[in-house]
Amino acid sequence: MTDDPSLATRQGLPAELLALLDEYPRAGWPEQPGFHGLVSFWLDRHMGFRSLTTRIKAETEALIDGKTDTATFPQRLVPLGRRLVDELIGHHQIEDDAYFPELAALEPRLSRGFHILDADHHELDTLLDAFVTGANAVLQSPDPRDAAGQFHTSLAPFGTMLHRHLTDEEDLILPVILKHRYG
Repeated sequence: MTDDPSLATRQGLPAELLALLDEYPRAGWPEQPGFHGLVSFWLDRHMGFRSLTTRIKAETEALIDGKTDTATFPQRLVPLGRRLVDELIGHHQIEDDAYFPELAALEPRLSRGFHILDADHHELDTLLDAFVTGANAVLQSPDPRDAAGQFHTSLAPFGTMLHRHLTDEEDLILPVILKHRYG
């Protein structure tokens, strides 16, 4: 793992920020007291973001491959894309405004990790703007199937960085919640 905090290049959080993950490894989370509260909710939200990203990619591939017609594609992309963008923005706002400050106060030695995750949110905002621009380009194109190729290409780095952020967030935050039985 690298100490580079950039979401675009990071392979994981620095080891010193994962000390609680060693004490509360992922494999044991379901057996921990308090798992079925905030921790399972958090994981469910993250799984939802991953699922939406996968579905959008699959729908775009179906358009490119001619398995979905250009008239049907907007009916699939618009609700999925809107849900992904709206829910990610809301999720990040509550984390930045409430959860991150409160959890960082419980584990001050991990405060750098919370700053890294907050910086990720700003990088993800830029990616979400590009996602919306790309989706709109497909929806407004006279040849949506052709425009979908460029949008599809942009989904790979978006998905990779979103997955990296969600995984790092889980690795840092969920052990704090379990340790302190927060929430």
